[in-house]
Parts: sequence; structure tokens; C-alpha cells
Amino acid sequence: MAEPVATGWQPANFIELSARERVAALLDSGSFTELLDPFARLTSPWLPKQGIVTQFDDGVVIGKGRLNDQPAVVAAIEGAFQGGSLGEVAGAKIAGALELAIEDNRQGIPTCAVLVLETGGVRLQEANLGLAAIAEIHAAVVELRQYQPVIGIITGPVGCFGGMGIAAGLCSYLLMTREGRLGLNGPQVIEQEAGVAEYDSRDRPFIWSLTGGEQRVASTLVDAFVSDDADAVRAATLRLLQQGLPASHRTDRADAMLAALQQLDTDTQISALQARTLLAFALQQHTAAAPQPEAGHLHWGSSRGEQWSQALIAATDWRCAAVPSVCYADGELGGRACRFILIRPDACNHFPRARQGEVGLQEGWALASLIEETQRADAELPVKRALIAIVDVPSQAYGRREEALGIHQALAAAAAAYAGARLAGHPLLSLLVGKAMSGAFLAHGYQANRIFALDDSKVLIHAMGKASAARVTLRSEAELDELAASIPPMAYDVHSFASLGLIEGLIPVQHADYPDKVDIERVRQALTQALQQLPANDRHLQCRLQGEHRGASRQVRQCLRQSWQPESH
Repeated sequence: MAEPVATGWQPANFIELSARERVAALLDSGSFTELLDPFARLTSPWLPKQGIVTQFDDGVVIGKGRLNDQPAVVAAIEGAFQGGSLGEVAGAKIAGALELAIEDNRQGIPTCAVLVLETGGVRLQEANLGLAAIAEIHAAVVELRQYQPVIGIITGPVGCFGGMGIAAGLCSYLLMTREGRLGLNGPQVIEQEAGVAEYDSRDRPFIWSLTGGEQRVASTLVDAFVSDDADAVRAATLRLLQQGLPASHRTDRADAMLAALQQLDTDTQISALQARTLLAFALQQHTAAAPQPEAGHLHWGSSRGEQWSQALIAATDWRCAAVPSVCYADGELGGRACRFILIRPDACNHFPRARQGEVGLQEGWALASLIEETQRADAELPVKRALIAIVDVPSQAYGRREEALGIHQALAAAAAAYAGARLAGHPLLSLLVGKAMSGAFLAHGYQANRIFALDDSKVLIHAMGKASAARVTLRSEAELDELAASIPPMAYDVHSFASLGLIEGLIPVQHADYPDKVDIERVRQALTQALQQLPANDRHLQCRLQGEHRGASRQVRQCLRQSWQPESH
């Protein structure tokens, strides 16, 4: 581990500082030691294959030191490198540092964490490895925040989007400047998917009115608003840290949010003021009841998720959760009680942008409500129900309402609920039967102990739809396909995804669209065997690090551990 750095920085606008200078500005004077600094030469193994110049810290700075004399780790993303996007190495640095902070706390060392977020989310040139790393960051934030506050800081013009917008929603506290932005989907991606009338990516005042720092604070999606001054940012960070663990997190407000969203008029477009009013009211309510689904049987469609759900559990056993697009059924696998969970298309969805099976505002909060109810019901049971996520999600919902009302926070609530259930002892399996895309997969399925997938060409996994990915990376779809042939993280197909070590098993089936008895039995056997072999104390995601293409993920964690010097008790 390098010696503590004498920074010599002068008070300045925080936004103008580099990631390294931001870490130094936050930590107590003289306490900043950088872990895996540029001299470690841990660079992306994937960018040179695409003719992209690497950076020796891969755009993330990890600083260990103290905050107000408390042990701390600070991770800062450099927005000037690849738009602050996270690939395998950058993501592993953040996840690995948070995991070591968790170990500190288990050993009685109260290490807290600060994330300086200037990021567009997943680095599309490393798509599925970036998405995996972000899921691991989510898991680590949820676990660490049980011990110590995790504070997120969003200041720069890049903002915080994508899977890292979900990570921000998981933080104990958030701090923003007026210049910062926070959301799930970038303006260009929304325009690509929904049209310019829905979201004009060139209208900067409009964009900041919905996702800028002032709006997010007024909407209670962020805890504190601060001026762009290094001293002011540090002082605000220390104030939040001194508050200790919050009584509840923003991810804990599912029922109140569902009740408020159900009352929203979605026939007219939303304004910034309406979003402020709804969120400020809903997020302050603790006793609101979630809407109750109508009695009666579900009306099933023909999506893959619905076909496999009815194949695994009788159609009459399925029930709606808080909204018709989220449903569940209680059953068993090998004698183990299980709760199966599905997100499905709903042509009458209250939110028009979420009618094709997308994970939207209501879907995220409804997942959280359902999983939290499951945890409460099983709290005193020695053997918890297993949760089986049946995954067929084309994407998250792209739209103005979704961004204005904090879809990143809704998906954070779902991810937190899944991760919390896993940590509480609920075995969690995911079965990929169709698409598993982007933030939708992060919210529904990616927190599983084990992931299975049908061995079928229509099972697609990626960080972004191909048309949007082509636009963001300034390539054609044909060029993306050509790169994917030699760069597995960029590919959409399930075999490339399996080569990354992220899938426990591919299940061969003959009739993936309409499964027969043989197909159904194969899937049930695979899931049953996984539940039987899963150790009771295996509540983390370390099994995913063994894949042939995750060497850099393992190396980063090994080097971090070697350089991590825990504080004395």
C-alpha cells in the first residue's frame, strides 16, 4: 500500500477537482492513502481490443483514510474518462473496497464509505461485465449500510445515471450540488427509445428541471443541497456521517409510493412541480397502505415469462401483488417452500411506458413491497422460503414521468429488497427465460445467489438495447455484432454471458416458447438441485467471480486485500 499522500490541494470548486483531488479534499488531512493507484497498472483488459486508450486507474480512485477521525473508504469516479462509465476493473475496485469495509465492520472496525458519483453507468464497451460489477456494488452497499452510513455525492455535469443511479438510491444519504443530475436513463437514451416529444435531450433547462440537484432535493430523493465548494462538500459530508444510520432508507417506502403513484393522472404529462409535490408527500409517509389487487384469477398473455410461470406453478395459484404487472405464487421445489415472482406485460398498465413488461415505477416499488412482506412473514421461521425470480424483462421503462418521479429509486427499492432477503437467509434463484436487460435485470434477478438460464437463442442479456447502444458508442449495430464476436462482455447471447461465469447453469430445452413436460421437469430439477446444494451460510455473490473472463475482477480484489490495512480496534 502506498504511503499517505501530502495533497497540497487548495480550497476550490469541487466540480473542478479531479477524482483524486476530490478524495483528498474529503478525507481528513494527511490520512489519504490511495489503493491500487496508477502505478499498480491495473487497466481494462477489454478496451485495447477496441482501439480505446486505457487509463491506469481505469477511471476510479479508491482512497482509504479517516473522516472526522473515523475509518473511511472513499471511491471517486472520474467523469472525464469514458464519461465516468464503469467496466470490469473500475467496478471491481468499488465493489471490492466496499466488501473490505464490510469485513472491517464484522471485525468491530467502524469503516464507513463515501461514493463520489460522476457516471453514466455501465461502460458499454464492457457491457455485461460492467453490469455484473454494478450488481455487486448494489449488494455491497445494501450490506454495508446495515453497519455504517454509505454517503453518495453527486456534483458534476456528467451526473449519475444507469445502474449507478440505482446505487445512489441505495445510499444511506445523498448530497448534491445544483449542477449535478440524478436519474436512471440518460436523456439521449430516453429520446432514442421514446421519442423527442417524450424527452428532448437537447433541452438542458428541461432536463435539469426534472433531474437536477435542486429538484432532487426538493423532491426528497436527496438529503442535502450544497454549493460547489470543496470545503462545503466536506462539511456537509461530515454532518451526514455524524447523523449515524438513518431510521429508515428511501428504499423502505414502498407502500407509500405505490399509494401515491396509483393516484397520479397519467393521461397528462407531468411537470417538475407535480413531481416535487407527489414525492415530497409520499416519501414522508410511513403508514400508507399499498393498493390492494382485485380479487379473481389473472388474465394470462403469451409472453415467455408467463408461459414458464404457468408451467412451473399452476395458473390458478398465481396472484397479483400491488399491481397487475407483478405477480407471485407459492409452491415448492424438492420439498422446499418457494415463492415464485414474475414481472409480466400489462396492456392496461397505469403508466403507458411500462405496458410491454418493462420494469417501471410501480413494478420496482411493488417488488420491494412483496419481498419485504415475504421477509416479515418468514422472520421467525428457521427455514425461510426460497425466492425464485422468473426473468423476462425487455428493459426498464423509458419516459418523462419515470425520470421525474425517480425510477432509479423504485429500482433501488427492488434491488435492496432482494439483496436484503438474501442476506436474511432466503435462498434466491433467478431463471432467465427471455430478455434480461439493463436496469430491469438489476432490479429483478441480478441479486440472486445463483442464476440459471434456458439454453435458447431468444434469451438475451445486456446493459442496453442494441439500437441505443449503437447510438451511445457511435457505432452501427453491425459493428457492435462484429466486436461482440471477439469480446464476450459486449455480446447479447446467453452463451457469451455464461462464459463470463455469471450463470450457474444453462438448461437445455426443446420448446422454449411453449414448454412441454420434459422441459418443465429439467428446469425444476436444476432449480431443486441448486436449492439442495446451496450452503445455508452462502448469502453473498462470490461464486460469480470464478468465470474464465473474470480474471481482472479477481485480481483487483486480491490486490485490494493485500493493500488494505485495517485500523486497530
